[in-house]
Amino acid sequence: MKILLDENLDRRLRDKLGLHEVFSVRCLGWNGLRNGALLQSAEDHGFEVLISGDQTLRYEQNLIGRRLAIVQLSSVEWRILKNYLPKISEAIDNAAPGSFQAVDCGAFSRKKEPEGQEY
Repeated sequence: MKILLDENLDRRLRDKLGLHEVFSVRCLGWNGLRNGALLQSAEDHGFEVLISGDQTLRYEQNLIGRRLAIVQLSSVEWRILKNYLPKISEAIDNAAPGSFQAVDCGAFSRKKEPEGQEY
């Protein structure tokens, strides 16, 4: 399967998706393409799945009639994503043209330092 990683995702994800053919928006020089233009370019170049961390993509794009499937990740942080690789791979394997799947990978949070402690 030919997969495109959106520019908001860590490139290390590229090597962790099994036998799929994975490219990043950055390596293709497509940085800055708006979502509609990005989806069209991806389809024109034979991509079957777009993986993104964009939380609004689902509401901005109509996937009816699209050949591309979208897998949306709840986080873009590598230290979180690396723990959800099987779940991400499962979503890719279940992707169908024009489909959208949200994968809950947890989310980044900063722990507030206890008051009175200095570092």
